[in-house]
Amino acid sequence: MKVRDAGREFASETKQKTNRLRILFIILVLADLSAAQENNTIYLRANQIGYLPNEAKIAIAFSHRQASLQQFEVIEIVSGKRQWGPMKLGANAGAWGNFAHHYRLDFSAFNQTGRFKLRIAGTTFESLPFIIEAEAYNSQQENLLAYLRQQRCGYNPFLDIVCHKKDGRSAYGPMPDSTYLDVSGGWHDAGDYLRYLLTSSNATARLLFSYREKRGKYRDEFNALGQKGANAIPDILDEAKWGLDWMLKMHPASDQLFHQVGDDRDHTGWELPQEDVSDYGWGPGSYRVAYFANGKPQGLGKFQNTSTGIANIAGRYAAAMAMAAQIWKSDLHENSFAERCLQAAKEVYTMGKKQPGCQEGTPCRAPYRYYEITWADDMEWGAAELFRVTNEKNYVDDAKTFARQIGATSWMSADSTRHYEFYPFANLGHYALSSLVDRAFQDTLASYYRESLEKMQVRANKNPYRIAVPFIWCSNNLVVNFITHGLLYEKMTGDLRYHEMILSHRDWLLGKNPWGISAFVGLPSAGGNTPQFPHSVIADKTKRPIIGGLNDGPVYGTIYKSLIGIRLTRPDAYAAFQSDLVVYHDDLGDYSTNEPTMDGTADAVFFMAWPAGK
Repeated sequence: MKVRDAGREFASETKQKTNRLRILFIILVLADLSAAQENNTIYLRANQIGYLPNEAKIAIAFSHRQASLQQFEVIEIVSGKRQWGPMKLGANAGAWGNFAHHYRLDFSAFNQTGRFKLRIAGTTFESLPFIIEAEAYNSQQENLLAYLRQQRCGYNPFLDIVCHKKDGRSAYGPMPDSTYLDVSGGWHDAGDYLRYLLTSSNATARLLFSYREKRGKYRDEFNALGQKGANAIPDILDEAKWGLDWMLKMHPASDQLFHQVGDDRDHTGWELPQEDVSDYGWGPGSYRVAYFANGKPQGLGKFQNTSTGIANIAGRYAAAMAMAAQIWKSDLHENSFAERCLQAAKEVYTMGKKQPGCQEGTPCRAPYRYYEITWADDMEWGAAELFRVTNEKNYVDDAKTFARQIGATSWMSADSTRHYEFYPFANLGHYALSSLVDRAFQDTLASYYRESLEKMQVRANKNPYRIAVPFIWCSNNLVVNFITHGLLYEKMTGDLRYHEMILSHRDWLLGKNPWGISAFVGLPSAGGNTPQFPHSVIADKTKRPIIGGLNDGPVYGTIYKSLIGIRLTRPDAYAAFQSDLVVYHDDLGDYSTNEPTMDGTADAVFFMAWPAGK
């Protein structure tokens, strides 16, 4: 009996081992088949919003294996019929990231209007849909303004609540520390609830600049509070006014300027803004600190900044207020507000001249901050806009001096920089000054722009995407501002030799990238692949899309691995496209690549509106 039992047990065990081996063999075969399929897959990436009919249209295909003999074609979405092609993929444009083979798909000759996709002929490998038409971008700038309304502090129309009613209590100012002043309003900086004059002054100025460059291209569908309903003022000016009102509060006296509300003590919770329980020493959810711009190192905790002056924020402040003075007087006929803005511009500009250097962001418990080191570009911009509205010669003389001082200094010549080191990433001062000076000086200003464009062209030519930005934190902000830089150079000079490179950066933001994802939450609104899990409390808690927000963007793998506190909350849907070179995660837990920023979104309004006038 025992022998028979032992035999049965042995036979059963042998059968189980055989079955396990069969299962393992099947798993290995399936894994090999999956790997082989992945190796043979050809990925296609195009601009998901689309193209203007007569511009360069270049998509990209990539794979692990050679595919140069394959052909691609343009397919109409509605009919499913081929409208152009087939054309060979051609030569390998080189390796990038994890993929050894890339192919640039040039269909510029195709200018038929409609909705299309690209396909590898005879396969199911396709791009996402896109449109080709002159009006492809006509409403996109309004979507970006929707995100800014969602970022409002004080009354927030997206949530229909009032938050941070007790901002704030002073630090480093000429008054006793903890003195109360009303600095409510403005915009939350990103996924957190800090507010910086450093970024908000730029965002406000950029909105005003975008309006001035594209008058008549902005809708009126919301009132001053951001609620649905027209008020006879373009929504872009309502949004700029939200920033201007806060900036005026941050300048409570002729010789006083505050630059920051809150610090990284904000980052201890994950609550909606009206439920913020951060504690700055006055109890949870109470007053927040308001930092005075003294141009010296600041920090109330373990870490301090290395500030050297206030001219960076003073110049941008003056530019915004001077533009506001001109627009509110000439376009809106509100002389009282225009005069108030002009007076503030003059006062803060004078403060900047007295304190050259940069006021950095103020840290507390963590080392991260805004490291801005350039300021002459901001003072140039402020001086140029003040001259435009006052016609006082000393301002244009100052602007020319600052222009020579900053020259072509830019992040565009660097492979890597510290966070916001060369902010605001595009020198609008050169462009603002160009129309106010003689031809010789115009050529000088254009040469500064061209020098940076040449350096970017050299870098772009080294990779198949023709992308030239360093992948530092907020790389998408660099892309946006490079596009602005290039478009303004073209307007100044009529020189279009860099236009294809400018378009390649636009297309990168809108889906022509390894991950095939738009940089803007919810854009395009139909048929696109956009961020689903941005690092945003509001998006997470309300489960409502924060349409229009520009995400930080991809970073070098070395930067990603060095950052504190990043924890992915779900399997990485883009794991196949990550590399040691560059990573991007559509994940709530990745604040380095997937956090929308207020200032980056405001910067992008200009280039989104640019083709609307063509």
